[in-house]
Amino acid sequence: MPSADIASEFRTFPKTWGAEYVAAGEVRFRLWAPAQNAVKLRLDGEDTPMTRMDEGWFEILATGIQPGAQYQYVLDDGLAIADPASRAQKADVHGPSLVIDPTDFPWRQSHWNGRPWEEAVIYELHIGTFTKEGTFRSAIERLPYLAKLGITAVEIMPVAQFGGNRGWGYDGVLLYAPHSAYGPPEDFKAFVDAAHEQGLMVLLDVVYNHFGPDGNYLPACAPEFFHPDTPTPWGAAIAYDKPAVRSFFLENALYWLEEYNLDGLRFDAVDQIRDESEKHFLIEVAEKIRAENPGRHIHLTTEDNRNITSLHERGEGGSVPHHTGEWNDDFHNVIHVIATGETDAYYKDFAKAPHKHLARVLAEGFAHQGEVAASTGKKRGNTSTHQPPTAFVDFIQNHDQVGNRALGERLLTLAGEDKVKALMTVLLLSPHIPLLFMGEEFGEDRPFLFFTDFHGDLAKIVREGRRKEFAGHAGFRDGEGDTSDIPDPNAKKTFDACKLDWDKLETGTGRDWTGLVEHLLKLRQENILPLLAGAGGHAGKVLSVENDTIAVSWNLGKARLAMAANLSDRETSRPELTGRIIHETAGGGKKQASGGTLPPWSVLVTIDSAEGDK
Repeated sequence: MPSADIASEFRTFPKTWGAEYVAAGEVRFRLWAPAQNAVKLRLDGEDTPMTRMDEGWFEILATGIQPGAQYQYVLDDGLAIADPASRAQKADVHGPSLVIDPTDFPWRQSHWNGRPWEEAVIYELHIGTFTKEGTFRSAIERLPYLAKLGITAVEIMPVAQFGGNRGWGYDGVLLYAPHSAYGPPEDFKAFVDAAHEQGLMVLLDVVYNHFGPDGNYLPACAPEFFHPDTPTPWGAAIAYDKPAVRSFFLENALYWLEEYNLDGLRFDAVDQIRDESEKHFLIEVAEKIRAENPGRHIHLTTEDNRNITSLHERGEGGSVPHHTGEWNDDFHNVIHVIATGETDAYYKDFAKAPHKHLARVLAEGFAHQGEVAASTGKKRGNTSTHQPPTAFVDFIQNHDQVGNRALGERLLTLAGEDKVKALMTVLLLSPHIPLLFMGEEFGEDRPFLFFTDFHGDLAKIVREGRRKEFAGHAGFRDGEGDTSDIPDPNAKKTFDACKLDWDKLETGTGRDWTGLVEHLLKLRQENILPLLAGAGGHAGKVLSVENDTIAVSWNLGKARLAMAANLSDRETSRPELTGRIIHETAGGGKKQASGGTLPPWSVLVTIDSAEGDK
């Protein structure tokens, strides 16, 4: 094991933007501010003019700087702002940034290179609500529990500094700074190091499609950072064609992976990353990440409602030249329709023949592969059958699909235990990559609501906008409910209501749920995982869809995995599946007797191998 100093050399990433140590005690401060005639550096309360360089850059070299020194940039009009590339904030987004020496952290797991993608069982969590304390340090205490359960990757919702103390993280404005309410940079690094010690990968959700509304001073420094004539749902599109802007985001991705030793990134809503460059930003960032991290298992996933496959195409021998997997909303949406019967908004696309849609998703990846979507009247998606099963990240719930409900109900509250256990079985025993949302593994029924920490007019806009958004949705149509009952996102009690109830883990219900999940993940590890590395495209086949019972098979190298699931409230005929039964359950997770029928909400899984498994 190398010394801490040697290990730290491999955990720093020099940036074009911001404050960088260039020698002992010497820090170069750099800001792109083409809209400003002059910029001053305010360092520990003293202002010094910065030198204007070419193409709108301002720069200054300061000596005798100790880690933790406070600084801001002072613009023409006297406005003092945080460094857009701040590594850490003293407090909030409006206050001073801190000079950080990234070589200070003593990495213990310096030889960690990650795990192969096929081993991924992802657990999505929000640092602020995962524990009572809501910090990186307190989250460390739960890592052994996750590893024992069978989780292999922790995916953290965005941690980039955002306005206020409470929020989901998708309104970040200082994209290089871990949110100060969760702890300083060294605490996040300690979390990553501790996760690796448990054999857990750490993935980070990053938002490169917009900045939040509170604390974003980039328009004052550089209006050309954005394209005002190209709108997104959250404001003007980011100008990825500008070199300074492009470097800001390319370096940000590499920074998180290298300086924090992360194992991968999840790119949020990539359909809103508008780039007309010859090489799209999403392709360039993936290529740079691959080139700079040879020998490491780095996994890149995307959220994209277009159902495209161009970002995830496989190379020679099944290699991944760009992005590893796609968050598969089709799986979630059709599962939700089957479990709840809800057909509002985008669920309308799955209202007709949902079981047929689910069978196609399991076998081919996407349900919509160029067909017209009922919710929009437009064609959506492209052919996905050539993708390996592991190119799709499936989930029966996540932060979006729970938190974007008016009352934040989890699927267990909406559908009941028997249905959710059957759907959980389908999720964990398919060859797709499964993702669990924090707490669902122990039957958590506390909500996960949308919460913020805005003030004044912005708080009012968010609160009223939230209520307007759900007017007319299920439960709030005329005569059904009052939108004033929707929790105020800015109220602290809304945030507090979302904290996991870890006491439930020690109840009979909690032990029953974790026992089921641990059992299913052990089955996955022992029986399905060994087949996934050799899984290629065109692996899946729909065997039958009849009376709300589906049967699907996958050719995975030298073996065939098959699944039959009765996802209805009545007994149905049992499809013929060959091979060794590895799992057979009725509703509620109880063992079922063999026979010609499937009980309600039951799942059967078999493996038929070329080696002659009986």
